[in-house]
Amino acid sequence: MKKNQKIIYLSLLSAMGIILGLFESAIPLPVAFPGARLGLSNMVVLITISVIGYKEGFIVSIFKTILLALVTGGISSFFFSIGGAVFSSISMIIAHKFLIRHISLIGISEIGSFFHNLGQITVASLIMQSTTIFVYFPVLVLLGIFTGFFVGLSSIFIVDNINIRELEK
Repeated sequence: MKKNQKIIYLSLLSAMGIILGLFESAIPLPVAFPGARLGLSNMVVLITISVIGYKEGFIVSIFKTILLALVTGGISSFFFSIGGAVFSSISMIIAHKFLIRHISLIGISEIGSFFHNLGQITVASLIMQSTTIFVYFPVLVLLGIFTGFFVGLSSIFIVDNINIRELEK
């Protein structure tokens, strides 16, 4: 893939991540837990990691997180989001690199979901200067099991239907 093509694809993937993030912020969750989201924009990161590469997946993760915070005006939640994005993308990259022969994208998504929640809770703990916030971690992990499954399943469908040869032209 040529450098200009890669930049265009990464820009489009980041834009899709922002759109999915905006869409998910408009969907009311049936449970009102702070920090709990569907994680739809993480599909884009997982797809980028799987189809284009690890470095590119990390770049898309950080870029879409920064832009989503700017677009939504959620600057106060930016630190939680970036912490989750860094933990999640690094864990999915490591899982994809070493475990892809043993687990599917659903498993990789579940790992990413777990570490996203861990990143958010860690940032919250640092900001609050207290570890009592970790009591909330099991609730986020439980919710993350369901969202991680959906994100992974959707990612499998998309990755299986992407024409790789078209991307390489």
